This record gives sequence, structure tokens and C-alpha cells, in this order.
Amino acid sequence: GQEKLSCNPRKENGTHVVLCELGNPMKAGAQITVDMELSVSGLEDMGDAITFRLQLRSKNSPSSTNASVTVTVPVEAQAAMELRGNSLPATTVLPVSWHKVEGSRRLEDHGIKVEHIYQIHNKGPSTVSGVTLRLTVPHQLGGRTLLYLLELGTEGGMSCTNPPGLNAEQV
Repeated sequence: GQEKLSCNPRKENGTHVVLCELGNPMKAGAQITVDMELSVSGLEDMGDAITFRLQLRSKNSPSSTNASVTVTVPVEAQAAMELRGNSLPATTVLPVSWHKVEGSRRLEDHGIKVEHIYQIHNKGPSTVSGVTLRLTVPHQLGGRTLLYLLELGTEGGMSCTNPPGLNAEQV
């Protein structure tokens, strides 16, 4: 018959152990099959596999020959990343007669301010680290300045590398 096992996690000699009681009394020569489903958390830094050592022990007849079996299970972390972007204002049109004022340090003399905001979201189910986002912004068109890259900021524990030409005229 099928029965649910009573299992209890504990630590033995610095190792995490799950002890499952199969019940007693068992008849000599009995054969049993046990299917176990284990849920393990914190596998982000475990590499590509986790190893379990399984051993059957009897309280009735202690033996030094209690054989153990090693089972290696591959670990595959999955995470779905999502990138969202927004520009403020959403649409910008420069007047035909507008020209950049050379040598000026005033922002308004370099064009209309446009702020681009990008958000990267982890939709799970696993956590992620070491994510790299490469964003290319067209700042010149036909040898003329299209967008003057003023500054780059981040939130949420990210680090960024400033692109070449960031605030080149020290506005």
C-alpha cells in the first residue's frame, strides 16, 4: 500500500540530513519502494548540479555495511528578464530654425531635454546576478549632434559604465 512518510530535517556533523521513518515492524526479506520529492531552496550559487547521498539504516540490526547511494541531479536556474523603456517627453520636434549655441554651458542652448528611462525586471522564477545590459544610443547623425548625452544615473544597486562622449562639452 502507499503511505506518506514522516520526514524531519536536521543537521548531523555539519551536513543537512532529512530523516524519514519507514515504520516498523518489517518482515525479513521485505522489499519496499520509496519515491521521494525534495524541494531545495538557495540553489543560485550551487553550480550546475546538486548531489544527494541516500542511505537506508535499520534501528533493529545496526551494521557498518549500510550501503549508501549517491544521486546527482542537474540544476538549471531559469529567469525571464523584461526590459521596459520610456522617454519624457514621448515626442520631441525641434523647430526648423533652431541651432545649437557653440561654447554655451546652458542646457537650453543644446536642445530640448529628453529623458530616457529604462527598467529591467526579473519575472523569475529564479534570482539573477551578473546581468549585463548594453544600450546603444544614436547621438550623432550625418556628422551632426542628434542627442547630447548629458548624464547617466542608476537605481537599485546597479553599476554602469559611462559611454564615450558623455557630457563632452561639460554643460
